[in-house]
Amino acid sequence: MKLLIQPGDGVAPVVKAINGAKKSVEIVIFRFDQREVERALANAVQRGVAVHALIAHTNRAGEINLRKLEARLLGYGLSVARTADDLVRYHGKMMIIDHRELYVLAFNMTYLDIERSRSFGVITRKRDLVREAAKLFDADVKRHTYEACSSHFLVSPVNARKSLATFLKGAKQQILIYDPEVSDKEMLAILEDRVRAGVDVRIIGKVTRKGARIGGRKLGMRLHTRTIVRDGRAVFLGSQSLRELELDERREVGIIFLEPQAVSAVARVFEDDWEKHTHEIAAPSPMLPPVKKLAKKIAKAVAEELPPMEPVVDQVVKEMGGNGSLLVDTGQVKEAVKDAVKQAVKDAVKGLVEAAAPNPEEPHAA
Repeated sequence: MKLLIQPGDGVAPVVKAINGAKKSVEIVIFRFDQREVERALANAVQRGVAVHALIAHTNRAGEINLRKLEARLLGYGLSVARTADDLVRYHGKMMIIDHRELYVLAFNMTYLDIERSRSFGVITRKRDLVREAAKLFDADVKRHTYEACSSHFLVSPVNARKSLATFLKGAKQQILIYDPEVSDKEMLAILEDRVRAGVDVRIIGKVTRKGARIGGRKLGMRLHTRTIVRDGRAVFLGSQSLRELELDERREVGIIFLEPQAVSAVARVFEDDWEKHTHEIAAPSPMLPPVKKLAKKIAKAVAEELPPMEPVVDQVVKEMGGNGSLLVDTGQVKEAVKDAVKQAVKDAVKGLVEAAAPNPEEPHAA
């Protein structure tokens, strides 16, 4: 087993694995901008390797770039499948080489995740894990139901919640957590119970559930990994946060491993980050209104006052060359209108904030 640490290890181990494939490469993609990996996949096809890519049907940035990637990969001769749309997201990241070696990654194949974010990946040849990953890949390609057979291969929304709950409950001394957002009620209850039992629970990331008795610390770089070290002897590493959405409504993939060297390496990075690169997340001032709630009310009021959108959409379509006899890319129209509305709202809010904010050069009212 080998641990990948980002930033640091970069994309080279992934490229090396693809370049070394003899028979097959199966890769799951959610976000992707690494042309070096793309070239390695294309070269593998030229060598006669069977390369199969499973690409998410959508991500937060939309579908345009994913569909462009699909077209390029198909052009190289890869077999390309698209995930179903039955779940909110297909967010897992993994790669299988020759049905012998499994890569489970907390990072996407993007420059931001690899070069500018704290994240991890793990490479394993454990047969049961490789077998489960291959079974999941096949099920998601064919859009069949996946049935979990390993408590160490965690798949949302199949067995991840149960396995993670058991994993956390088993802590006797310490739980170290990297997680951008911890908010699930059940998981927080387990963590609070462990604190009452004397377990040292530390979180790098945000705890966003109202009333939670556990807080997190902010990392001095972008945090993208979801990783938990239990008692210095076991690690969960994957794509699912301890929040309801990623446990119950999205396809997420993770594994639990016990390999001492890899476990120790993750714990060392956590301790270093905790001591040198984190600070407390300040609690919101009780004198201020709940900002998110207030912002939602304002946004709703603004939306109700918006003029009809039909003339705006018609104008965009005309400018893109669309008429009664020509087809236009509906995705491009949607993105163009969304960007225009977003910028207009941003400008309006900026003006309101500047008008409402106190002038630092003027004395404050008593």
